Amino acid sequence: MSVNGQEATAVAAESAGGPKGSGVVAPAGRSEGSAALAPAEPGEVAAVQSATPETSLVAEEPHAAPARRRRRPLRIALAVLAAVAVTGAVVAAATGVFGGTEDGATASDAASGPAKTAEVKQTSLTRSETLDGTLGYGEATPVQASGQGVVTWLPGEGDTVERGEPVYRADEKKVPLLYGAMPLYRPLETGAEGRDVELLEKNLSALGYGGFTVDDEYTEGTADAVRDWQEDLGREETGTVQPGDAVVASGARRVTDVQAVLGAPPNGTVLTWTGTERTITVQLAVKDEDLVSGEETRATVTLPDGSTAEAKVAEVGTAVTAEPAQEGEAQQQSGEDATLPVTLTVEDQKKLGRYQAAPVDVAFEAETREDVLAVPVEALVALREGGYAVEAVRADGTEYLPVKLGMFSGGMVEVSGQGVTAGLKVGVPK
Repeated sequence: MSVNGQEATAVAAESAGGPKGSGVVAPAGRSEGSAALAPAEPGEVAAVQSATPETSLVAEEPHAAPARRRRRPLRIALAVLAAVAVTGAVVAAATGVFGGTEDGATASDAASGPAKTAEVKQTSLTRSETLDGTLGYGEATPVQASGQGVVTWLPGEGDTVERGEPVYRADEKKVPLLYGAMPLYRPLETGAEGRDVELLEKNLSALGYGGFTVDDEYTEGTADAVRDWQEDLGREETGTVQPGDAVVASGARRVTDVQAVLGAPPNGTVLTWTGTERTITVQLAVKDEDLVSGEETRATVTLPDGSTAEAKVAEVGTAVTAEPAQEGEAQQQSGEDATLPVTLTVEDQKKLGRYQAAPVDVAFEAETREDVLAVPVEALVALREGGYAVEAVRADGTEYLPVKLGMFSGGMVEVSGQGVTAGLKVGVPK
């Protein structure tokens, strides 16, 4: 008695407890002796593609030992069927991840859970944007000189000039630095009134001169203090201050470039200088203006060696538009191309190390969400029908819960959805 391929498979199915011919197909048209797993529809068990119906799974055996040979096809068929059953279970589980099976089963029916889990955390997330910045002393500004005689002394590059110290000398007369927000623009003498008078008196008082009230009136007491100051500077003691007798800046300055030449008239640009504290400058795109809510906005600066320093916004400039890439090249400019020059200061200058100038990364905190539920980004599972889910791990099995995504930050993502609570264990890749 011979057993063909269809009969052997049917016998195997019956032996396994299923109805004869259930879920098993044997299409024709395959080459003799070939056998493979046929693709399974979601939720179905993969079937066997065997040779044509006339082809036997096992070749006819000699008649010498018919009893022993008759049992071998059955054992082979059972082995094939066992492999098919395992394959079908894997296919069904994979399709169940993305919406369940046709009979209503869900992924919670899986025999085993994920190899690794994480907890849903209730926390605060902060969205930050990291931009390119430049560490330095800020933009250099020129010092204009006007007067008679010749230049007889100049500071060196990198020197620091503070209040009362000479910026340069003309005919050996010191031209000192005063702190303020406006230049001296007229002769100041007894009877003069104005903001420039107050600026002069504030500086005289800071340098230790007295005998007057700091206000906007130039009195005889002010003139006496000026004469003492002029004596210390090696100048003629007139009691009157001329516009070219001092240079005014917002604070101590650091010399970046000396342009005047000894022996030349003190006219034009004598030198350029910057502030003495290192600052961070960032060209911020107008579309990202929300990153800077105003002065005192905080940011974290990362230096080339990986160390960090806390900074705050000191100044936000006026929007400027980028120039065309090449001269004469037409370029369409829009509001998105415009940038805002932002200057940040670092209170603890020691945090900047020995860097005098360097490229840095500046991380602005743009938005903070407090008391939200969050999971590691890798815990998200993409659903075939669209959207995402997390694999909830419980004592009685696992279940895929659809979630709505919120803010991403630091490898975490905000999630919300039915059944998603703080402390819930979710699966993550091993």
